Amino acid sequence: MQLLWTILVTFFAGMGAGLGTGFAGMSAAAVVSPMLITFLHMDPYMAVGIALSSDVLASAVSAYTYHKNKNLDVRNGLIMMGSVLTFTVVGSYVASLLPSATMGGFSVFMTFLLGIKFIVRPVMTTKEAMESVSAGKRAVQSVICGVVIGFICGFVGAGGGMMMLLILTSVLGYELKTAVGTSVFIMTFTALTGAVSHFWIGGKPDMPVFVLCVIFTLLWARIAAKFANKAEPKTLNRATGLVLVILGIVIMGFQVITK
Repeated sequence: MQLLWTILVTFFAGMGAGLGTGFAGMSAAAVVSPMLITFLHMDPYMAVGIALSSDVLASAVSAYTYHKNKNLDVRNGLIMMGSVLTFTVVGSYVASLLPSATMGGFSVFMTFLLGIKFIVRPVMTTKEAMESVSAGKRAVQSVICGVVIGFICGFVGAGGGMMMLLILTSVLGYELKTAVGTSVFIMTFTALTGAVSHFWIGGKPDMPVFVLCVIFTLLWARIAAKFANKAEPKTLNRATGLVLVILGIVIMGFQVITK
């Protein structure tokens, strides 16, 4: 009975996380962690480690799918990744010096608002408009935005995927598919760094839960990424918005239950 319950919880956690990753470049940690903590009573630190591990393969397979469909900006993704990783460490350090206030709710609320934005005001930028920006200017923008994203992620402790999607579409003027593709590409490496450090510090994870979460998240991310790359921009905006709104409501619900 316990095994069946574990499979059910990890299936729905993986489904939410995979859809969020494949459609919107959202971090699996936002969905998987609260579900493992709430329904399987897992240690929060270990739950985040498992969630980040689920993120690695799901983001990698999504990034590969977006890259295959020419919806991934590798050059600027690498530039941004460098500044994101560096300033995540800086943000974490600054946060450790200040009185601890949990800011996890901030990223969940942002997920919800971003979902509404995609439904009400879809991102309709074209590839041509996006490519009209000079390479030098784009590189500088990538570094600056990476610094902002990294610092906020390190300080708040969450919200990397959402911050990236918001900044790539709103500030850098990326077309939606390329924004998600670049976001999941960066997240593959940030999640890998996070997962390794979690298990390095916290020890070996609960293997059945770990394996199930990784498989289910990977499966749903693959389905979502395939659909996202075939969809028309307007349909994709609506689908992405809907996934984010539903996930935002569900996670906010978990936060209320666990209080």
